Amino acid sequence: MMSKEEIRSEFPILSREVNAKPLVYFDNAASSQRPLKVIDAISDYYKFSHSNVHRGVHSLSQEATNLFEATRAKLQKLINAKEEHEIIYTQGTTEGINLVANSFGEAFINEGDEIVISNMEHHSNIVPWQMLAEKKKAILKVIPIDERGQLDIETYKNILSERTKIVALVHISNALGTINPVKELASLAHEYGAAFLVDGAQSAPHIAVDVQDIDCDFYVASGHKMFGPTGVGFLYGKEEYLNKMPPFMGGGEMISHVTMAKTEYNVLPFKFEAGTPNIAGFVGFGAAIDYIEDLGLDFIEKEEQELLAYAESKMKGLEGIRFIGTAEKKASLISFLVDGTHPYDIGTLLDQMGIAVRTGHHCTEPIMDRYDIPGTVRASFAFYNTKEEIDYFIECLKKVSSMLL
Repeated sequence: MMSKEEIRSEFPILSREVNAKPLVYFDNAASSQRPLKVIDAISDYYKFSHSNVHRGVHSLSQEATNLFEATRAKLQKLINAKEEHEIIYTQGTTEGINLVANSFGEAFINEGDEIVISNMEHHSNIVPWQMLAEKKKAILKVIPIDERGQLDIETYKNILSERTKIVALVHISNALGTINPVKELASLAHEYGAAFLVDGAQSAPHIAVDVQDIDCDFYVASGHKMFGPTGVGFLYGKEEYLNKMPPFMGGGEMISHVTMAKTEYNVLPFKFEAGTPNIAGFVGFGAAIDYIEDLGLDFIEKEEQELLAYAESKMKGLEGIRFIGTAEKKASLISFLVDGTHPYDIGTLLDQMGIAVRTGHHCTEPIMDRYDIPGTVRASFAFYNTKEEIDYFIECLKKVSSMLL
């Protein structure tokens, strides 16, 4: 196994300075950094292989198509999807959820039907369902969270009914770090015949995911949180649902035959992939998946859990720290407040010391309303972060707090 120094050397950005200080990048929940393997794959594609995919008989087109489609097979293996064509390319988690809300909603949601989400969802897993409920005159039900930032499972059980058509829940909260028991939650939804969608934006980069074991009907994630490019992601959907859902967008590629009278739609997965895609992005995404597989998600999870435990133990010794999100099972992020300060001020001053953290509501305003707070400071760790960086962060946090109080 590579040393931490060897791993960090593969990420060029980690060697730069910010405000004349060595960069400490603790904003991985927003977007991870990219290894050279990904950067080089994108560069090499544009240098040597660029062409449009699926549409040409010439060598460059076939070469580009092979590179592009190879990522689909890698994604299937990564999350253990049953079929390769159950992997739909998207621009990211947001598009994946919107695709399901629109297409599943068109096929399966009627007036008076119920949609279930939770109070810890990212706005991307709230707004599309609100829009669908308004359009279809459906009912949106919300699972509350407790003081520790965990779902109220008993209330969830009571919310479910024969009218529930789909449950859409986050796997790991981007604002709290809570890891939800999605396998159990999916099983409960299926008892009522409801479909189950997992927002995997924060789980795919950090823990092993097996969609067949979870038995979710849909799973969505983003490349840019998985050490890959921005503007790419994927939707996994069970074939039985995808075949019954209408296309999300119309155009080239998603058709098999077009006349002025009628259009016949293409087979999966192309039925949901209209237009020229971000080819270079998916080539880079494939390289990112290779990198994840080479390191191993077990290694990634172990490293990040060690960083989380170390940071929490250090922060518990500081005065005036209030943790937001203390679930029993957590991913590698810490949301917190410092008594008497505003999160924005903490983040701004830490930036002057070279430390990148996220401040604000993290696109989860309902969570902040639940705790009656304006936002939090969020430090989120990846396997390439170090305990030395955490020590420096703690030192700087002490200085910042003393400056503001």
